[in-house]
Amino acid sequence: MIRVEPRTPSRALAAAVPVLSAAAALALAAIPLALAGADLAEAYALMAKGVFGSRFALSETLTRATPLILTGLAAALAFRARLWNIGGEGQLYLGALAAAAVGSGAVSGPSWLLIPLVLAAGAAAGAAGMAGPAWLKIRFGADEVVTTLLMNFVVILFVQMMLEGPMQDPMGMGWPQSAPVLDEATLPRLAERTRLHAGLPIALALVVAAHVALSRTVWGLKIRAVGENAAAARHAGIPVGRTLMSAALVSGALAGLAGAGEVAGLKGYLTADLSPGYGYAGIVAAMLAGLSPLGVAASAAYIAAVFVGADSMSRALGVSNYLADLVVALSLLSVLVGGFFARNRIVLVRAGKAGEGA
Repeated sequence: MIRVEPRTPSRALAAAVPVLSAAAALALAAIPLALAGADLAEAYALMAKGVFGSRFALSETLTRATPLILTGLAAALAFRARLWNIGGEGQLYLGALAAAAVGSGAVSGPSWLLIPLVLAAGAAAGAAGMAGPAWLKIRFGADEVVTTLLMNFVVILFVQMMLEGPMQDPMGMGWPQSAPVLDEATLPRLAERTRLHAGLPIALALVVAAHVALSRTVWGLKIRAVGENAAAARHAGIPVGRTLMSAALVSGALAGLAGAGEVAGLKGYLTADLSPGYGYAGIVAAMLAGLSPLGVAASAAYIAAVFVGADSMSRALGVSNYLADLVVALSLLSVLVGGFFARNRIVLVRAGKAGEGA
């Protein structure tokens, strides 16, 4: 008979799980590559070249990593409080919508005023998008997985309606897109002839801020306490409802900031296909990082590298770039399986006696 016994993993084992999971996902991706008739050595070499082969390739990886860092942080902070925010995609679009509305001429002024205003509008819109599901959970016990997931579809439909109606660019020849963001509201480029913008250092600064907040502040202690055991936290005098709401607002604000950064820093206007799924990929980044804010930066860079490398390889070999989505999905499955075995040991029980743990 097989019995599963819980155990506390060592720090080394906990740190190794995401690394091994990422490696396992890349190894498993060899199966569909081989079935597609690709030369595996050449395919992986092209992926690496697509990520590190030039200054532009590296800048594209960092550009893709920027929104993933923010949506990963959004998921990690909420999950630490056991608030399962699956609505990062919708909150990202709300932030992008607010940024486009404010930055395209609703307010005029110098860059030092407009850029913070656009980012603040995006963060506020994302926070508002998470406030409703959090209130429903706190007040009525509604399942936030369902409410945040459904909100994604509602928000995207709302964005499409706005882009085909009140916010449609009158100079866009009928295309469903917003008016362009003013130059004064555009995030500056970090390097010439690249798309890398100031959203990256902002995201990295928020990584450090989130780490400090979770590990060194009273608010972070409350978040962790509620996440570990809400009943015990309530018994200790921690206001569970207010703590959950604060985590929800910060989580939504981070996702909204990701959308604002894509509009004000990368594209310059809002379209319905602004995000290729950054809100969902951010959940994978958070899980790969073990919900660690510092780890989110590394896992976001890994996922961005997979996307950029797979795009480069697909163009060279004629292999579908959906391989990147497969690797990201395999990474999540691998970290879930690896986490299970890190937290549990398998014991063989024979004739009433426990055998050696597997």
